[in-house]
Amino acid sequence: MPKAEVAIVGGGISGLATAWYLTRAGLSASLFERRGRLGGVITTEIVDGCLIEGGPDSFLSAKPWAMELIRELGLGSEVIGSNDHLRVTYLWKGGRLTPLPDGLMLMVPTRVLPVITTRAVGWGTKLRMGLEWFRPAARTSAPDRTVAEFVREHYGQEAVDYLAEPLLAGVYGGSPEELSVASVLGRFVELEARYGSLTRGVLAERRRMSAQAASLPLFQTLRGGLGRLVEALAEALASSVEVHYGEAEALERAPGGWRLWVDGSWRHFRDVVLACPAYEAGKLLQGVDGELASWLAEIPYSSSMTVALGYDSRSFQRPLNGFGFLVPKRERRRLIACTWIGTKFAYRVPPERVVLRCFLGGREDPGILQESDETVLAIVREELARIMGVTEEPVFFRAARWPASMAQYTVGHQERLRRLERRLEALEGLFLAGNAYYGIGIPDCVRSGKEAAKRIAARYL
Repeated sequence: MPKAEVAIVGGGISGLATAWYLTRAGLSASLFERRGRLGGVITTEIVDGCLIEGGPDSFLSAKPWAMELIRELGLGSEVIGSNDHLRVTYLWKGGRLTPLPDGLMLMVPTRVLPVITTRAVGWGTKLRMGLEWFRPAARTSAPDRTVAEFVREHYGQEAVDYLAEPLLAGVYGGSPEELSVASVLGRFVELEARYGSLTRGVLAERRRMSAQAASLPLFQTLRGGLGRLVEALAEALASSVEVHYGEAEALERAPGGWRLWVDGSWRHFRDVVLACPAYEAGKLLQGVDGELASWLAEIPYSSSMTVALGYDSRSFQRPLNGFGFLVPKRERRRLIACTWIGTKFAYRVPPERVVLRCFLGGREDPGILQESDETVLAIVREELARIMGVTEEPVFFRAARWPASMAQYTVGHQERLRRLERRLEALEGLFLAGNAYYGIGIPDCVRSGKEAAKRIAARYL
């Protein structure tokens, strides 16, 4: 099998996964990363004995691709799960932290008593949740809708405002009034089509779930942080992948493939994988296919910011009985959510410390990223005092800014993807990977890189 001449633009987890699976197929690649490090939004730092993730802190266990990669790298023994026996998520509503009802699957209730007793929603919403059980399946398939329209049809506006919105703001940094339900909550759309009632559908699916799948924790990560995954990939690829820290500035068709302009010279490749944000891929493709470039540029992104505050546990007064809290837009100032790290995962926080990890930004507040660290710290401390009663002085503070980092799957996203795929078929040797297409989580990004590598390897058979 001949050696591949593959360029990978982007050294985040999507680009690294592409390189890994190309290597496993016996092919080599050159990877170009404009930042001075690999991993994209994955960063892990040890501060005062505490493990701080600047970007994602875990991945969903239900999606297998991240775990497959971890095992292939020999890191399986380092995997830990979330402390689900301690999992309680609170909602800031009406000036108090209220636990979300037990048995809630995103915004879908599956247990009666917790819904009846919860303060998270009012009696009108509770009644709608009960009556939703009797909703029949539609005879015709519905067109793509926003998440807000979908949830509103099933449970009403309060469920949009106090369940769907804060949950999606924490995951996507986006708004349910814009996000496509088919792309963001596709499994729920399938359950609606089959059962009508989401509650009946979720319960039926749970009964069919294997014992092994049911026993998995909700989230998984690595004991030493997700940065270990990046380190392991970099070490494994060192002998077979050339990593070049420089910006790819132009891409053109060339005899036998493509050529990439990097640091003042052209590099020739048979295949190119654009594992960078869609808007960066669009810029590179403007001279190749203007319409394809415009479609990529149309994919919106949100910006996010994580802020970690460490405290001396001996003087910290607030009990942390749960994973953290969400702040709905209707109640929000700047803070979107807060995770109580030491409760969610073991091996993160020593006994003498407490760590609160806060989330800001999103589609509604990109300007927070432009504020100074001092201003951000003051904002976060004021909100933690208001919501949690935390007035203690933090012993450390870390902020990570991620501008235009989270792709937004707005209504029509699936049709956009179909157009992209058809257009790419005419551009032999060009592939896309990343969080802009078929999922934003780490497992989704790994899958996108694996699929790109598989398609390239097939060209050499």
